[in-house]
Amino acid sequence: MYSIVRRGLGAGLATLLLATTAVAQDSTPAAAAAPPPSSFFSTVRIDSGATVGAPAVGDNRNHGDLWPSCWSDDDNVYTAYGDGIGFGGVMSDIGVARISGMPGNLTGAQLAVGDDVGQVWTPGHTRKPTGMACVDGTLYLAVQDLAFDFNDAPAATIAKSTDHGRTWTWDTTGAMFRDGLFTTIMFLDYGKAYADAPDDHVYAYGLDHNWRDSFNDRVPDPVDVWLARVPKDAVQDRDAWEFVSGFTASGTPTWSKEIDDRVAVLHDDRHLYQDVYTAGRARNLTVISQGGGVYNKPLDRYLYTSWTEYTFELYESPTPWGPWRRFTGKDFGGYPWTRTKHGGYATTIPSKYISADGRSMWLQSNVCPCGGGYPEGEHWAYTFSLRRMRLEPHVDTTPGNAPDAGRNLAREPGTAGVERVAHFGNTAYYNDGDRSRSEDDWNDERKGASWWGYTWPRAYTMDKVVFTSGKMFGDGGWFGAGLRVQVRKDHEWTDVSGLRIAPGYPYDDTAGPFRAYELAFDATGGDGVRIIGAPGGTRTFTSIAELEVYHTGGT
Repeated sequence: MYSIVRRGLGAGLATLLLATTAVAQDSTPAAAAAPPPSSFFSTVRIDSGATVGAPAVGDNRNHGDLWPSCWSDDDNVYTAYGDGIGFGGVMSDIGVARISGMPGNLTGAQLAVGDDVGQVWTPGHTRKPTGMACVDGTLYLAVQDLAFDFNDAPAATIAKSTDHGRTWTWDTTGAMFRDGLFTTIMFLDYGKAYADAPDDHVYAYGLDHNWRDSFNDRVPDPVDVWLARVPKDAVQDRDAWEFVSGFTASGTPTWSKEIDDRVAVLHDDRHLYQDVYTAGRARNLTVISQGGGVYNKPLDRYLYTSWTEYTFELYESPTPWGPWRRFTGKDFGGYPWTRTKHGGYATTIPSKYISADGRSMWLQSNVCPCGGGYPEGEHWAYTFSLRRMRLEPHVDTTPGNAPDAGRNLAREPGTAGVERVAHFGNTAYYNDGDRSRSEDDWNDERKGASWWGYTWPRAYTMDKVVFTSGKMFGDGGWFGAGLRVQVRKDHEWTDVSGLRIAPGYPYDDTAGPFRAYELAFDATGGDGVRIIGAPGGTRTFTSIAELEVYHTGGT
């Protein structure tokens, strides 16, 4: 299967965990070079698990993964999968399928598999799909060689179909891309039949050497995303490809046909989960991996979707070449994963499933059946599986809410919860009015900060939050130090002034389960609020039952 096992992680525990928090809340140690946080979106909401998909055929444990896709002239989505039976019944390392309908009413049809789709150029390797493009009625599929240990991608080529995926042709004399350079190719999704492209080129992002972190030092881990373009009528002509090679003073890219001249359009060398408790568990994870790029036409924004075992890493830009900024991450916590709370890999956003206003879309990702975190035999996410993502662009607003001690701002329309991680995926628990049930942020990480809060699509005045603690555990569940309130202003989190906590917070397990603490502060305005502090216990995590937000006017 298409395992995502990383360094030292046993196959039975090869689950992907996905790391949390809108970038504005990111407490990950700073890296040498990483894109700055985005100010384009005010709120980001991502479902805790896949909720819809194309129904599996037969043994759903082997349906397939990866699923890069494109939207063609006949209104269908065409997609390719790895290591599965797709919608047929024949197990193969690669296959092509057609997805019809819209989320909630999708159907799949098998088209081609195996040697009819691509070939292997490197001994000891297998074939994997990494990107698709639909240009008018012609389909293009990027196929890479991938080592059987999943740690090297030395070659790639482009296959072409002129009959909507039934038959494929390519240059059988040699791979288009070699030496591990630009061998994970992800075509930029420019809408139906590539109609939203700005010119007569097809654009593609690429990674070197591998589709994600390597297990060894044989090849470097990806930290750079490259951008190439090729005339629409010459996609299979390697000599016609050119790469971003630099930028003018005004930010316009320059292009070169020499691959050695290229410069990265997105560079992110952060490492996540650098310190975990469980020996042998995946750690120190780079954030650039095989995902996808899509143009969100209603918002006139480009989105690049990446991931680690523990995180989705999402970026936005006004152009295909940047400047890219991080706008969110999502952490799905520790084991076990369930149907309602699980992460995934090979993240993409099919353009067909973006709403007319650009604010709602479906994110596709997979969970490997070799991984833990869900019942054996119920591999429901190893398929073309989708979860909802909702984005609200930022608009400058002025607080206009008068003092009202009975108006809980946590229940205002458009409220989006923000937390370090929701262990069980119950992101709605802390503003549902029910103080008898709780969520926690255990994730097996030795972390320095925990937070629970909200962002809004508009600004409010506030002067008090009421934090009701959640369940206490033997190894954590409380704040260990520094509990305080922060308000988001101008896209930055800032400590409030005049903080008073009643009753006084004890910073140990005597904080007690389901106990209310009022955190009052000088009235201030912002479009987000959170409580934050150092998590306590031997496993450094906190729990919460409810978080209320008020503008009391000092009453």
